[in-house]
Amino acid sequence: MGMSVTISAADATKDAESILKLQYLCYQREAEIYQDWSIEPLTQSLDALRAELAEGRAFVARLGEEVVASVRGRLGEDGTVRIAKLIVHPRMQRHGIGGRLLDAIERHYAQEPAPAAKRFQLFTGHRSEGNLRLYRSKGYAQVSTRAVGPRLTLVTLEKAA
Repeated sequence: MGMSVTISAADATKDAESILKLQYLCYQREAEIYQDWSIEPLTQSLDALRAELAEGRAFVARLGEEVVASVRGRLGEDGTVRIAKLIVHPRMQRHGIGGRLLDAIERHYAQEPAPAAKRFQLFTGHRSEGNLRLYRSKGYAQVSTRAVGPRLTLVTLEKAA
């Protein structure tokens, strides 16, 4: 009998180290695509990750006890929920886990008491086609681009809450 993947709120104390290790693994592909291993997800410290988790909300997907995916979000004063670092272990990709995590964080912020979320926003690199495909399939539309270096343009996508 196989185990099923469960989605739950992340525990900043218990899950931070697992999330950081997974983040490092998952962002290797992005670093390779853009030939830049100095990207923030690969240089973030455990303390910085813990602070980030404390400032917003995070969800994890577990296979048994193993954290196999994660996402973070933070509601700004303007009503924009900035969703960040949606990561899925390479062996677990293309099984709908990223979409389930995105749904979970959107649902959380849509149900928050005032101030209510007005929109969801996220970004990815212009060559991260799998990410762009997922976000578009979830109703996100491109609202801007910003070159951050010779090899990377960030694509910002949004959708109404």
